[in-house]
Amino acid sequence: MGAVLMLVTGCDQLDNMFGSGEEPASPPAVVVEGQSAESKALAAFYQRVEDGQRTRGLLRIDGGGPDVPFDERRLAETFMNVAFAREFSDVGSTLVRRQSDSILRRWEKPVAIEAMFGASVDPAQVADDRAAIRRFASRLARTTGHPVGFVERGGNFRVLVLSEEERRVAGPTLKRLIPSIRDREIDLIENLDRASYCLVVAADPQDNGVISQAVAIIRAELPLLLRLSCVHEELAQGLGLGNDSPTARPSIFNDDDEFGRLTTMDERMLSMLYHPSLIPGMTAEEARPIVRQLATAQLGSNF
Repeated sequence: MGAVLMLVTGCDQLDNMFGSGEEPASPPAVVVEGQSAESKALAAFYQRVEDGQRTRGLLRIDGGGPDVPFDERRLAETFMNVAFAREFSDVGSTLVRRQSDSILRRWEKPVAIEAMFGASVDPAQVADDRAAIRRFASRLARTTGHPVGFVERGGNFRVLVLSEEERRVAGPTLKRLIPSIRDREIDLIENLDRASYCLVVAADPQDNGVISQAVAIIRAELPLLLRLSCVHEELAQGLGLGNDSPTARPSIFNDDDEFGRLTTMDERMLSMLYHPSLIPGMTAEEARPIVRQLATAQLGSNF
């Protein structure tokens, strides 16, 4: 069976999010007809999380600035950390969050991103999210130089925005969208803990580094900034930058949630990933000298 990559983002310290123990005030969650009591409670919870993050200066949208400079060495090292590792490993019949080595993976055929929404998702949110995904697909195309577009139907990279109840029974849909997905991946998705906001599954059927299908799952209960952060990270990770690293800065590929949008460094890494001098299936050792050259070319000096 081909490789299936599990990539998850979220906050690992939600219970300690507010420091003083007092949660900041937040506006009432939007009440959607048909939304369950559990989903309403989750929506209110994630609104408090977002408010707390913003209070602490997280979810930045500036793309990085003078307070977080990076040079060719950091760019190359960060690329190696996020492109040649995966967040989840198989342990027996389950997946555990344990980093393991990976080959270089990316798409070779055009990427067609399709947005799909659960029946309980507010129509206004559907319109907003669909527009955001469409805009970000265009940005990814410009950044990578690879064909990436938004389609209404027949995509090969689906973005599923689902409520808690809808995600818990998503197994048959996931099997239809990615036939090679395993029960362990489905189990993780259907039983996602609330510390994880979203995730992406990318399928490499031949295990040769060529991604052919992907599905991103985003919680419908997330407020706007967290949903947009999920769109940016999961779609970018689904293109092949599959790992989060605590040393990645300024980068969205870091579980600290400092940045809520793709950064300038992230864009440069995506550009490097789709450079023709890198080939799907390369090992870290094979790619390292090329990555150093690409990082130098990106920033215009030597190291």
